[in-house]
Amino acid sequence: MPLYVRDVAAPGAKLRVLVVGAIHGDELSSAALAFQWIHLASTENLQQPQPVHWRFLPVLNPDGALARPPRRVNASGVDLNRNFPTPNWESDASSYWEKRTRKDPRRWPGPKPLSEPESRFLHEQMQSFKPNLIVSIHAPYGVLDFDGPSVPPSRLGRLYLDQVGIFPGSLGNYGGVHKGVPVVTIELPNAMRTPLDAEMRQMWIDLQRWMGERMARDGAAVGR
Repeated sequence: MPLYVRDVAAPGAKLRVLVVGAIHGDELSSAALAFQWIHLASTENLQQPQPVHWRFLPVLNPDGALARPPRRVNASGVDLNRNFPTPNWESDASSYWEKRTRKDPRRWPGPKPLSEPESRFLHEQMQSFKPNLIVSIHAPYGVLDFDGPSVPPSRLGRLYLDQVGIFPGSLGNYGGVHKGVPVVTIELPNAMRTPLDAEMRQMWIDLQRWMGERMARDGAAVGR
């Protein structure tokens, strides 16, 4: 199934931000937030404190999202957020799945790293777009997570920072820890209920504020 990509770039933008929604197909609110942010970026990009080139992948797992009922995994039964090539994936991912999740089929990491077309596509986007920041939207834990360099945002809207650790093959582990690209992980409170428009806008405003304060200050490899 085709993957939808939308670019919104302000003139002269050197800061590149990749926003990913619905990497788990049963977290439909994450896709809704990504689509709402496309609207905000399209209508307010020129008003932002710094020019940004946004790239949105609002539904990375369309097969899971369109299943009835929606499924966390893709059409091959793989948890895409355990399929990225972190070091020692072959031993760590399978061991974690077998021992920590007791072979939970909703968390199967797949037969090998990047075995799935969706994870390969996102990996290719990371290589070609070279984002300075990745925002990965999930649900339903109602917290804010962060991996990688820079000081994390303390809150986005009503979500407060609560770093939950890293997992073998996860995007935060791969991008933030091993590639050095800051990964902000948003965990919305409800997987099926979209936040209010005002809440989605406040998270957008808080993200912009943090980007202006921290990423410019830290350099964030802007313009590399």
